[in-house]
Formats: sequence, C-alpha cells, structure tokens
Amino acid sequence: MPLATLNESIPSKNRYRSARRNPDFIIDQDWSSYSAAEHDRWDRLFKRSLAALRDRACAEFLDAAQTLQLSESGIPDMARLSDRLERLTGWRVVPVTELVPDDVFFDHLANRRFPAGAFIRSEQEMDYLEEPDIFHDVFGHVPLLANPVYADFMEAYGKGGQRAMELGVLPNLARLYWYTVEFGLIRTAEGLRIFGAGIMSSTTESVFALDSDSPNRIAFDLERVMRTKYLIDDFQQSYFVIDSFQKLLDDCYQDFRPLYARIKAAPDIEAHQIVSGDRVVTRGSMTYFHKRKAG
Repeated sequence: MPLATLNESIPSKNRYRSARRNPDFIIDQDWSSYSAAEHDRWDRLFKRSLAALRDRACAEFLDAAQTLQLSESGIPDMARLSDRLERLTGWRVVPVTELVPDDVFFDHLANRRFPAGAFIRSEQEMDYLEEPDIFHDVFGHVPLLANPVYADFMEAYGKGGQRAMELGVLPNLARLYWYTVEFGLIRTAEGLRIFGAGIMSSTTESVFALDSDSPNRIAFDLERVMRTKYLIDDFQQSYFVIDSFQKLLDDCYQDFRPLYARIKAAPDIEAHQIVSGDRVVTRGSMTYFHKRKAG
C-alpha cells in the first residue's frame, strides 16, 4: 500500500532506507545486491501465495502474473519487468525505499509509473508486514497493471489524487484506494474473486476475505466507499465487490466535486456497519472480530 496517507512508515529491516533518492524518490534497485537468502524468500512467498490464490484470485491477475514472468526464480529486476509491462499498457515499475509523499505518489501514477518498495521482508515478517515491501508491491499490485482497463483506472486515480490534494479531501479518496486497489473483490462467473493487492500478498487474508463468515461483503458504491472507515492493522470488517474493472473505471470517470460536497455533509460509516441502501452480498457475523476483542 504505497500511498502514505493509508499507513504510517514503520521501522523495519529495510536496508534501502539510506539509499540515495532522486527528487522523484526513485532509487537504484541495485538488483545484484540481493542475497541468495532474499531471492529464496521471494520464491517461497511466491509459491505459497500462488497456491492460495489459484481458485481465489481473478483470472486477470493470474494470467498477467504468467505473462509478466513473475514465476521466474528470485526477486524481479524492476527494469526488466517494466520492459515487459510497458509493451502491454505503457506502465513501468520504479524502485523506492519506502512509502513516498502523497504528491510524489500521485505524480507517478498519473504518468503510469508504479512506485514499489525495493526491500524484501525478513523471515520474522513472512506472515504479517505493516510496511509494504517488494513482494506486496510487485506481486500484489503489478500484475493487474497489465490489464488495459485496470491500468487506465490507476492512471485516473493518480490524476484524481492530485485534484483531491488541491481540494483537501484526500482521506476520502484514500478510502477508494483502500477498498479497491488494496482490498477489493470482484464478481465473476465463477463467484467472488480477489483483486486487491493487500489480500493477494497475504495468504491468510486471501482465505479470510472469501471463505470466512465474519466480514461483510457489500456491492461497490463509490460514495458509500468514500464514507467508510477501514482497519489498518487487521483483516477488513467489510469488503466491497465490484462488477467489473470497466464498471469501476466508468464509475470513477466523473467530476468528484459534487460527490465530495455530499460526503462532507454526511457522517462517516464505521468499518463494520451495514447501512440503508447497501446491496449486501453476504452479511458478516463479525465472529472473528468479537473473539479478537474478547481476547
């Protein structure tokens, strides 16, 4: 989750933190510096995540991961990966040390550059990581950038972010990113499938998001999503379900200013709430969250 608004920068074993940064925060990935242990860590993360996602991720993600050759052994060289991606949709992946400032992030997206953390998580962080690493950013985010419609949506989001900063409404737009790009579900002929990167890069949440009876699953509505709070340190209490990437793009191709005005006048919605007008796909029991609170 590269948008700084969505999370705080948390100290970790990030050996790139002192790397020299360009004005746009891009660094040298220095791919040859990765150790054999780091490459092996990527391979193990990739293998177990793909096993969990074969019947859970959307087909667009699985097909693109194969097209982009993410299954090649070891951590991807972002330059080589970008060459393959650019031929498909014009996007490139650029290495950064950590979460970048919002204005920098939006400028990259608006110009079809996706900033990806260069470091890889430690052995102690294999199952839970609060700061996005290269596995989250590249495995989780990059495959769908090979889909032309989703690629257009991400560029549009970057341009929308620039406008949201000018209007002072970035927290509301950040919720759209959170509930789609990071934790979105999509309706398919085979049933609900995952497309959010935050779920993709977590084997435990990839099971929870689709199989658990605890969370709500609610049909996507732009205004509703932008009013809804979210959890940054646990599974989501509600997931939103889009009908298609084209419908998501169409919903977001509009002047957001009237929408922001309505949201400003309305109360926020708690992450667990179901409200009047929701098209509920599955109503959650919240059992997992009740047990966590009791414990």
